[in-house]
Amino acid sequence: MTVWKTSRRNFFAHKGRMALSAVAVLLSVAFVCGTLVFTDTMNTTFDKLFAATAPDVTVRLEDPDENERLPKNGKPVTLPAATVEKVAGATGVEHAEGAAVSTSVTVVDSHDKNIGPTSGGPTIARNWTKNDLRSMEITSGRVPRGPTEAMLDADTADKHHLKIGDSLRTITPNGDINAEISGIVTFKVTNPGAAVVYFDTATAQTKLLGAPDVFSVVFVSAESGVSHTELKKNVATALGDTSGYELQTQKEATDASKDSMGSFLDVMKYAMLGFAGIALLVGIFLIVNTFSMLVAQRTREIGLMRAIGSSRKQVNRSVLIEALFLGVVGSLLGVGAGVGLAVGLMKLMGAMGMELSTEDLTVAWTTPVIGLVLGIVVTVVAAYFPARRAGKVSPMAALRDAGTPADGRAGRVRAAIGLVLTLAGGAALLAATRADKASEGSPLLGAGVLFTLIGFIVIGPLLASFVVRVLSAVMLRMFGPVGRLAERNALRNPRRTGATGAALMVGLALVACLSVVGSSMVASATEELDKSVGADFIVQPAGGGGGLIVDQAAKALKTVPDIEHLTGYKVLGARLTAPDGTIENKALAAVDPTYKDDVRRETVSGELAAAYGKDSMSVGETYATKHRVKVGDRITVAFKGGETAKLKVAAITSDDVNIDKGAMYVNITTAAQYVPADALPQNMIMFAKAADGKEKEAYAALKSALAKYPQYEVKNQADFKEQLQDQIGQLLNIVYGLLALAIIVAVLGVVNTLALSVVERTREIGLMRAIGLSRRQLRRMIRLESVVIAVFGALLGLGLGMGWGTAAQKLLALEGLGVLEIPWPTILTVFVASAFVGLFAALVPAFRAGRMNVLNAIATD
Repeated sequence: MTVWKTSRRNFFAHKGRMALSAVAVLLSVAFVCGTLVFTDTMNTTFDKLFAATAPDVTVRLEDPDENERLPKNGKPVTLPAATVEKVAGATGVEHAEGAAVSTSVTVVDSHDKNIGPTSGGPTIARNWTKNDLRSMEITSGRVPRGPTEAMLDADTADKHHLKIGDSLRTITPNGDINAEISGIVTFKVTNPGAAVVYFDTATAQTKLLGAPDVFSVVFVSAESGVSHTELKKNVATALGDTSGYELQTQKEATDASKDSMGSFLDVMKYAMLGFAGIALLVGIFLIVNTFSMLVAQRTREIGLMRAIGSSRKQVNRSVLIEALFLGVVGSLLGVGAGVGLAVGLMKLMGAMGMELSTEDLTVAWTTPVIGLVLGIVVTVVAAYFPARRAGKVSPMAALRDAGTPADGRAGRVRAAIGLVLTLAGGAALLAATRADKASEGSPLLGAGVLFTLIGFIVIGPLLASFVVRVLSAVMLRMFGPVGRLAERNALRNPRRTGATGAALMVGLALVACLSVVGSSMVASATEELDKSVGADFIVQPAGGGGGLIVDQAAKALKTVPDIEHLTGYKVLGARLTAPDGTIENKALAAVDPTYKDDVRRETVSGELAAAYGKDSMSVGETYATKHRVKVGDRITVAFKGGETAKLKVAAITSDDVNIDKGAMYVNITTAAQYVPADALPQNMIMFAKAADGKEKEAYAALKSALAKYPQYEVKNQADFKEQLQDQIGQLLNIVYGLLALAIIVAVLGVVNTLALSVVERTREIGLMRAIGLSRRQLRRMIRLESVVIAVFGALLGLGLGMGWGTAAQKLLALEGLGVLEIPWPTILTVFVASAFVGLFAALVPAFRAGRMNVLNAIATD
């Protein structure tokens, strides 16, 4: 009980010193709990949606393309309308109806503005069915009664200020649907961000599915008293031969949808938890520093406790109980902050187009438990070594000045271990750069990153003794005696300086590594683009996302003046039988012969132009080597949805590229001989070459031709490079934003270190003030000390990160990204910003030091 009371008294006596460490625990726990609450809420939202939309039993055709509902021609997999009658006749069926559904559509308003989601959610076009009443209700107007009417969901209508009577144009692979809004439907559950448009059944079948006598799926409702499992068996009996069909009960359909969405949510969750883990790691440095300095400052107090009978275990336990108090307080606040963070993320997603209702806010009982356990365990573990050090304080320490003498042997052992780990990590990174395959080098890269990181952390005090001296010679000596005092203060406790710098090092190392990798990727892709792409313009789905170029848009492009040639690029599924008898499913690129001028490909054998001849094709170097294919051989090609042909190999292309690596080419005309027109895929991308001297006119004309199709964009090479840079830049900005949490915690560590250092040196500061050091000089000394510590951490982090990034780029070079580019502007900006971070972190400690009463400071024990 005495230990408990002593610990509680010490904790509240030093509550100001504990505050920043508590903030570190709070932030880390908040990130973990916020991530769990946010992803659980998303799961709840989608679970409700899937449960509300799934009928008692669903009947559809099995997808031969591994659950890809939309084959490469943009048309959904369909089943005959007669299937509905068969299913309706099954025992226990109350109602069966066919649904015509497609997500391969774009809906635009009267100004040709795309009204689809910007959050990545789908645009869904379908017919109105009774099953829709489970999740939707018509809140105004009525259902469509013909091809010129459509219903729209209320969320999309509100967002784009649309109302009944307004015009919509739905662009489908089978032509456009021009209609007026006849009704507005509202989700009964939260709509996470989809746009939904409804048509009458006949229009949906003809325009969405391409035929009047087919459906995408059959929805089946059970009679009262008939279970879903029993209904499924009865439907299977009514169908007879169920091979090729996929039958699912409501639970099975819901679970399948959950699994599909769950994989995406898991990636998001674990990525965010990874950054929370980095913040926790940085927080450990802060907590270790806090307790190390508290123990050092209370050396005489602990010595007195030992002198009056306290055992080592009691002293040790006293420090750990203080850590327990800190962990409990920080974790409790963190759990509450995590819920607030989750709500903030939901609002942010809402601004981006994904609606998440706070009514679905889900806080599982495991979330606060995980947050509390994590925060408390991390805090107590971080305080363990300072607690052990406290237990070793001798009763004779009560007779000495505050502060514990350094353990020289421990320092040498630590330095040796750090050197071994660093050298082992460096060797692993070097081995990764010399790997022959990326798959072989990746484990070495991971090991190198881990060992060098731990090595630098362990060897931090040794590095601090050397690096801080060098930095001081460059940065501090110009400030005269004040600068030399700042240098000595930073070097006074190298272990503390090393730990404080290491906290900054972790976050900045990741920033530098990702900057090098991102810049190298952009530089490599740009070089490849300059070397390989000869086309003036590239037409593709907006944002570089998936999708196909509908025939209407392709025809509009063909009418553009000032174009020398326009090249289509389609992807066909096929089963190839090589001369050695090996059968593989492959994708063939069906292109116009002008593609050889638009994208330059080197051949290792044969001529690429010959591959576009009648009944000819090309193969990639890897495929040719694997199956011993040579020019002149014939490959049996069974086209998906078409006939089988024997095509002559006229060229073998080099795989030493990034664009179209491993691609097999065939002329579109050849493909059209064996694939029916209704099964021939639409273009994935198109290339255009301007007539000589007409680049500006052609560019403007192409954009004008696509004005009615806002889902596509025209880019020249400069635009394409800029888009590539923006995409990687946006990804890096997201990562930097998440890493900012770790850097904030590290900054708190600098503040805490300085604050505790000022308290530790209270008497010393009083004496310096007494012999003439001004308040201004005192504040400058503390600011300079902070800056040099921050710059020390930045140097370690940026140097380590650039080493990681360089090693990672060498592995990427094996995949074709062969240009190493160090983003010096970013590196220098981060370095300079680190100095300002140090300056900012010192403001409060320096201000407090300057306000000390000189006499009281001198009288301090």
